[in-house]
Amino acid sequence: MKRNLLRTALVASSLLVVGTAWSYDKDLAASYAALFKPVAGAKAAKELGLMPPEDYVAQIKAGKDLVALDIRTPAEAQFFAMPGTRSLVIPMDQLFTPESLARIPADKPVVVLCKGGERAVAVGVALRHLGFKNVQVLKGGYQGLATYLDPKVATEPVKEQTAMAAPPR
Repeated sequence: MKRNLLRTALVASSLLVVGTAWSYDKDLAASYAALFKPVAGAKAAKELGLMPPEDYVAQIKAGKDLVALDIRTPAEAQFFAMPGTRSLVIPMDQLFTPESLARIPADKPVVVLCKGGERAVAVGVALRHLGFKNVQVLKGGYQGLATYLDPKVATEPVKEQTAMAAPPR
């Protein structure tokens, strides 16, 4: 009995090791290696397309034509909209269809957002990998934006010079 159990465990672990070692797509891995090659050091956030809430708010107040791509679930998306932008609501689980991808504009900046930013990072990386070079991710999502937008910041007009210059990092 113990010998059969040991033999079964050995065969199962061998299958796991062999299956894991050879189960990935080498071409896809190479394409991700190329995508992430410039993502290093201080430039990592910029290369991943992460946009801090303060940059997002400054661009909206400056009148920049942004499209907010909200990937939250329908239940989440019924609360909180992105004022000052065109909103495109496509839940993450429905985004990667030809019809949904065709709705994403290629001629304007697109900012992907979700509740906390984690899903948006995954979607932003995937969209950039598909060839959408105009895609950025709102760092921290709605939660990061809410933390940044205290009542003073939310109602304070942006000076024209400030809106045109990139904020210090």
